[in-house]
Formats: sequence, C-alpha cells, structure tokens
Amino acid sequence: MDRRSFAVSVLLGLISFGPSVAVAQSAPRLPERAVRRDIPMTNSIRRAHAAGTRDSTGRPGPNYWQLRTDYTINARLDTATSTISGRETIVIHNASDSALTSIVMRLDPNLYRPTVSRGASVPSETTEGMIVTRLAVNGVAVDLAAAGGRGGQGGGGAAAPRQTTVSGLQQTTARINLADPIAAKSKATIDLDWNFRVPGGPGGQGHRMTMRWADTLYQLTQWYPRVAVYDDLRGWDTEPYLGPSEFYNNFGRFDVRLDVPAGWLVGATGVLQNPEAVLTPTARQRLTRILGSDSTVTIVGADEVGPGRSTAPGTRLVWHFVADSVNDFAWASAAKYTWHATRATIPGRGPVPLHMFYLPGSAASFTDAASLSRHALEFYSALWMPYPFPQMTMLDGPSAGMEYPMVINSNQGAADHETGHQWWPMVVGTNETWYGWMDEGFDQYMNILSAAHRAQRPARLDGLGQSYGRTSGDEREGPLMWNANYGGPMYGFQAYSKAPLMLSMLGGVVGDTAVTRAMSDYAKAWRFKHPSPWDYMFFMNNALGQDLGWFWYSWLFTTESVDGSIQRATSAGSRTKVVVRQDGQMPSPVVLGVRFAPTGPPIRLMRNARMTDSVTAVVTYPVDVWFAGSRTFEAELDFGGRAIERITLDPFGRFPDRDPSDNVWPKSGAATRAPGGQ
Repeated sequence: MDRRSFAVSVLLGLISFGPSVAVAQSAPRLPERAVRRDIPMTNSIRRAHAAGTRDSTGRPGPNYWQLRTDYTINARLDTATSTISGRETIVIHNASDSALTSIVMRLDPNLYRPTVSRGASVPSETTEGMIVTRLAVNGVAVDLAAAGGRGGQGGGGAAAPRQTTVSGLQQTTARINLADPIAAKSKATIDLDWNFRVPGGPGGQGHRMTMRWADTLYQLTQWYPRVAVYDDLRGWDTEPYLGPSEFYNNFGRFDVRLDVPAGWLVGATGVLQNPEAVLTPTARQRLTRILGSDSTVTIVGADEVGPGRSTAPGTRLVWHFVADSVNDFAWASAAKYTWHATRATIPGRGPVPLHMFYLPGSAASFTDAASLSRHALEFYSALWMPYPFPQMTMLDGPSAGMEYPMVINSNQGAADHETGHQWWPMVVGTNETWYGWMDEGFDQYMNILSAAHRAQRPARLDGLGQSYGRTSGDEREGPLMWNANYGGPMYGFQAYSKAPLMLSMLGGVVGDTAVTRAMSDYAKAWRFKHPSPWDYMFFMNNALGQDLGWFWYSWLFTTESVDGSIQRATSAGSRTKVVVRQDGQMPSPVVLGVRFAPTGPPIRLMRNARMTDSVTAVVTYPVDVWFAGSRTFEAELDFGGRAIERITLDPFGRFPDRDPSDNVWPKSGAATRAPGGQ
C-alpha cells in the first residue's frame, strides 16, 4: 500500500513526528549498561520450534505446514444498484496435524457497517456490509436465522455443537462452529451466497475506503468472503479488519467468473481464460503483439467504447479468470476504460505481459507507468527472485495506491512501490496485520535501491540509520514487534519508515550487498509460505554468519538508539587515543572516519582500517567492545605519524544518534595533543 500521508515521511520525513527533545545540561551520566544479546521468544514461536514446524535456521522446519484454500466464485455486477452478488465455493485443505473444530471467515465489506470497530480510517459511506444469504459446510446448510439473520452473534461455545452454527456475520471476522471437525490432512467445502453494495461517495480517509466512481467504474478489492489463515503459531487468525493494517491470507487457486455489462472492460488477478467470448477480434489480434518489444500497444482505445467495439457484442459478458498460488483476487471494471499493454522481461523467465486499464482523463498519470512498472518488475526480479506470476495489471480507480496478486491499483505515482509488493507479501506471505514492517518496510527499503538503479547512481543509504535517533524516545512510537493493528498514532512510521532505517544500520554492520543477498535467500526459502519475524531474524543471522541478537532486540523489540559521541582525542607520537561514548541502550560497532593531512610521513594502514581515498581511512571496531557493559571505549589509532586533521564517529550516518554534532573531533582545527607529544 502506498499511503500518501506516509510517502513523504518514509525517507525524509522521519522528523515529522515532532522535534527532538533536548537533553538537559544537568542530566546525570547514565550507569554502565547490560547489552541484551538474545532474541526474545514468545510462547507461539517456542511451540513452533518444539513441533518442528520452524527452527533456529530460519527456514521452514521439517514439519512445516500451511492451509490451502481454493476458491470458485461466480459474481455479478449490477451497475443500476451498485451491488455485487456472488455464489462461492471454498475448498479448505487442512494440512495441519490437528482437527479443525471451527472455521474463521473474513468479511471485509462489513467495515462499511456503522457499528463495527475501525482504526484510523473513515469509510466513504456506510452500507449494510456483506450480506450472507446461504451458507453450507460439506453440503449441509447452516441455519442463518439462528445466527441472527444477516449476521447475529448467536452460536458458538467451547464444546462442539450438535449442529454447525455461525456467529459474527455482521463483523469483519465470523466463526463457523463445526458439528463435524475437519480431520487433519483432509479437506472440507464451504458454499456461500452473498451480496453487498459497493461503497462510493466523496472519498474516505485511509485506503480501500472507496471502491467505485459513481456507476461507471468499480474497483473491487476485499470483495468476497474468504477463509482466515490457520497457522502453527496462533491457530486461527482472528484479528479484526480495522482499515489501516492490511492482510494475512492463505495461498490457493482462484477460478473466478465475473458477469458485467457488455462494453465494460475488466482487469483482474489471473489469466483471462475466454478472450474469444469477451474481446473483439481486433483486441485479440493486438494482444498477440505485446511480448515482441518494449513498446506500448493499444488494445482498446479511447474511441472504442461500447459492446462490439471495446468488447464482444451482447448485453452482458462473463469474464473468466484463473490464478494459481495466489493469496487474494482483485479486479476492476469500467464502461470507458482504455486498455494498453507492454511487456517486462523477467531475468531467468523471459517476457510477461504488463496491462494498464485507465480512463482517458487519467492518461497523464499513466505516461510513465509502463516504464516504471517494467523497471520495477525486472529490477526486483534480479534483486530478490524472478517474478513468478504470468502477468501484471495496473488498474485506475479511486484507490491509487494498493496491491494484490498480479494487480496494482496505481498510476505511475506509486508504480514502483506497489509493484514491489508482488514480492512482499504476494510471494513471501507475511502477516501484514501484525508486522507491517515485513512488507511495507521492506518495500520502502527496496524502493530506495530501485530509484537509484533507475537513475543510474549508487543507492543512498547513508544517513538513514543515524536519523532514527531523532525519533527514538517519542512516547507515541510502538516497537516493531507490537501488533501493528493497534500501532497507535505512529502507525505509519512503525509500518513504513523504520525498517529502511534498520536495514541502513544493518548494512553499516555487515555491508549493504550482504544484506540484499541474505534477504534474497530468505525470500526464496519462504516463497509462497508464511514466515514470522523470528524466522527472518534467525535466517539473517545464519545467512550473514553473525549472531545479531543484539541488533534485532534493539531495533524490533525496543525504541532505543545508540546516541554516540567522541568525548576526546589525544595524540602522542604516532598514536592517537579516541574516547567514544554511547549513551543509548542500543550498541553499535565503533566506526571512525580519519582524515589525514595532505602531506607527511607515509600512511601505515591498521589491520582494522581501509582507505576510502588518499587522505581518508575508516577504522572499525566490532560491537563486541560494548558487551562487557562499559559505556566508553578507547580506540588507539596508529597510522605511522601522518598528522590527523579530523576524526568522525559513524562517518556514514548508519547508527541512530540524537545529536550527530558531537560525533566530530575537534569541531575545528587538529586533534589535541598530549603534553610532550610530537
């Protein structure tokens, strides 16, 4: 998701959450510190390790399992009433090692009901929400009247009911209590009929709050009842859908038929199965040209409107799409969409189609959309792993910053960001509701790399890690391991902005190339699976060959900073002693930038130093120097007698610091010399 109010804050707006609070001059010196070096383990991850579904390698364990849900949906769009009605069959494949005594359903359209809980979002209008009119499990009908008609709270209980019941149909999560549990390693079928009014209105606050423009364009997302995730960590995912935080979905197959007025074009997740039934011969012929070059081909132009011109003739047409190994399905349809297409050439795979559906009045916002999305697909394929899906589609509409498998609701403004989400979470299926930083935060980080590559310049990660020092200590900030659904007033920083700063520091510890290489291996290991933050931390430790518990603890479980400074520097003979202090609870390596006089004795390089140019060296001491608990460290520099003009702590700005101005010695002039020094 590209949140406009957060986009500016991601890289440069870190200070927008309020000015730093200056530390009083009389504040007492902090005592020696104990550096926590382990990764805190919760009950859920301990159970998973004990069961062998996950382990300390960070890879899926030998007993790893996950549910698969396959959907067959027949839906009809009625533009006269702006309603969607659907008939749906879901096959649940219970790959777990236990019987399922209930099924949790997600009914996101109920967010538009006036009585449900919401986060920091306001829908564009209120509706009756999702109305379920028929529900059956394994062919046995469930009594909806006993559940309160259109969604009462009846039924349920700890013991298995004598008959299957349902509760919560008026909320964003509902529960089906099963008379006959779904045995381990077996499957069950749910059948539903449902309908809801597609919300429109003048526009809501927060994303996904508006799904149509009048009765001429419909952008359908989170539009069908779906089965919640049941995993080895917490069982059923019962988190409500509150608006801002996003999703955690099962992977599976979608077979979807969409009945819309003839003349209305449809873009969707998946591959169109019946082009001969819904497209004109001209459009079908134009589609054959798109994989031949990077040029953009007009499939349906602005002057081709209506049955027989934009689509096949008739009154209504049924568009049939199939998508496999996806965790959601999104689509849009409009009476006056134009349709343009090009290709992206995926490293190791070859060309795939890139479709763009937009209104003629939005053409200026799609001028560079093809080139931006093409670059993103190709760049991220090389960075992480090849784009696995058979196509990608950009859809114009009221949501201009949202992502779904093979679909981005975006124009060129958010094209790179939303395309990046095809990796997180559409392939690496993280729990966005709890840990938004594992998709939004990773996406913001890779957007920095993509923008630099597109501009043919090195990525600028310097300064990002250091800048977190200006935010650390804000009482409104929740730790990244706090459930983002309840992230509070700094949800945007927590979900979007902090992870790039964390990865900037990690690059300062192990090198940026090592970070991206390890994350690529992590993505491949968890392809079409559900990693947790612990899996990520353990995997990165192993991939980078370091015990980084101290790093993960500080960044993910706390809101602490490094807050480093140079206390003093004294020289005697060829040696200079530099006293470095860290007043924060987060430790870091000691990295000193040493600038020499332009002339003098030859520079003799220290073992833990490297030259960045003819008069500048970077000296690094490992983070271990702090593990004994001291807040000060004395670095001894000996480069053979060349005069030192300036010493800078953290010269690349990678470690969080409230006040970088005290990282330089001296503020002007040469380093002070001890009595009798040369």
